[in-house]
Amino acid sequence: MKLFSRLGAYATLALFVFIAVFPLARILTISLRPTDQLLSRSLAVVPDGATLDNYRLLLTETPFLRWLGNSLLVALVVTVTGVALASTAGYALSRHRFKGRKAALSGILVTQMFPATMLLLPLYIVLVELGLLNSYLGLVVIYSATALPFCVWQMKGYYDTVPASLEEAARIDGATPWQAFTQVVLPLAAPALAITALFSFMTAWNEYVVAAVVLQDTELFTMPVGLKQFQGSMSTQWGLYAAGSLLVSLPVIALFLAVSRFLVSGLTLGAVKG
Repeated sequence: MKLFSRLGAYATLALFVFIAVFPLARILTISLRPTDQLLSRSLAVVPDGATLDNYRLLLTETPFLRWLGNSLLVALVVTVTGVALASTAGYALSRHRFKGRKAALSGILVTQMFPATMLLLPLYIVLVELGLLNSYLGLVVIYSATALPFCVWQMKGYYDTVPASLEEAARIDGATPWQAFTQVVLPLAAPALAITALFSFMTAWNEYVVAAVVLQDTELFTMPVGLKQFQGSMSTQWGLYAAGSLLVSLPVIALFLAVSRFLVSGLTLGAVKG
């Protein structure tokens, strides 16, 4: 009975691995196909006559590298902003008791019910009034506002698991409140900071709808908006599309590997207390 149970578990895991890996394998195959084989029905991962021409064309004859740089700039600014604001706001909500604290926590939680696309019209009007339309700063404002509620709640929950006695001991030893926060609490909150950084980066890196509305100058296009240019009304450059889709995932994979050792503890401990 135990053998059948184990085999069933392995079969289920294998099925889900196949579901996750198969689309990636097909994208890799399409990116390696010669132009005259893009519509082939072959299931071979490495197609006949495999070539790197799509990658060469993507990097040398399209604005792909410019789009990549634009996306990296926006995503990194959003990440730094999210980590800085969430780490301090979460600490204030965790350690201090002030009038309106519960209302603020409830408000932060409620905002998670509304996606950025639902708020696109009022956000667009705000950007027009502030003169931030068609600018990176406008994107950063929207992306940061979208990511911050989750990040603040995550950081607040993690700070709740850090004993306040550690800060009190630091204060007795002569540390200022800021020193106790930066030198005692923040190092212990590294897992939550990693989650905050990853979520903030992904919020800016993958988003298409807001960027397509805010950015109107082709020189400012981020990666999702830029890749959409390969899709036309009459035809789609599937080879370039597939190659770009694989290359755009590399920064995310690198960031995930860099913070992977923090992910489990950051997600679990941050949700212990509300």
